Amino acid sequence: MVERLNASTDRYAPGSAVIAVLSRPRNVGSESTLLDVRSLVVAYENPRSGELTQAVDAVDLSIRQGEFVSIVGLSGCGKSSFLNAIAGLVRPISGEIWVAGNKIEGPGPDRAIVFQRPSLLPWRTVIENVIYGLELRGVRKAEARRMAERYLDLVRLNGAEHFLPRALSGGMQQRVNLARALICEPALLLLDEPFGALDAITRETMQNELLAIWEAARKTVLMVTHQIDEAVLLSDRVIVFSQRPARILAEIPIDLARPRHNVIRNSTHFNALAREIHALIFATAAS
Repeated sequence: MVERLNASTDRYAPGSAVIAVLSRPRNVGSESTLLDVRSLVVAYENPRSGELTQAVDAVDLSIRQGEFVSIVGLSGCGKSSFLNAIAGLVRPISGEIWVAGNKIEGPGPDRAIVFQRPSLLPWRTVIENVIYGLELRGVRKAEARRMAERYLDLVRLNGAEHFLPRALSGGMQQRVNLARALICEPALLLLDEPFGALDAITRETMQNELLAIWEAARKTVLMVTHQIDEAVLLSDRVIVFSQRPARILAEIPIDLARPRHNVIRNSTHFNALAREIHALIFATAAS
């Protein structure tokens, strides 16, 4: 808990989170474990009062190589704070995060995050947006473009390479965002409400697109979503968070056959899983 923090905790600039570095052996998790989160606590400091607001409370989570896991919970429960800590964008109070056997201390090329809004560079074309990260790494332009063509084909945007973002629909912009993340070939893909800004029809289309992309690329994915049906459709496992500060209330295995198609939404088992998750989330709201 925050009130029990060691006095040696390092402090950063007001408004930022704070971190205490703990020591653990390097050989965490099993060989098939890609992400291993141990006793993670995240809190934010009020720049005026110095008080800490706790967002995540001692969460443990492991994700296997190639697994698609979603986190659901009430709005404001700490889902995005948890994801941002894994991305290295937020420093935790305590605990550890390991990706592929390496301890995480900040952002790195082993993780890529896709946010709700694409945030594409408006003056760069589709292909120029996709290769931007590779350019920063010093990859030769010809090689970067060759790789971009592959990922644009994967997200079904071949033919739109030279369009500017303003010429694209919201769904197409988010496909560019996915290609921009995938081209860096991260070990772990983090999705923070990736379709939350889209209308219902486009969102459902993009869910089906993501299913196909995941089947082709088989990336390890951790996604935050408010949409229960989205979590059930896409995931191998759904993690239910409590109210803030976030704790894991339940882990629901999604034992639906793959490859999956949109028609599975009509199945009895799909709807039973969605109802179970819905009941768990809203039980916390009533407590």
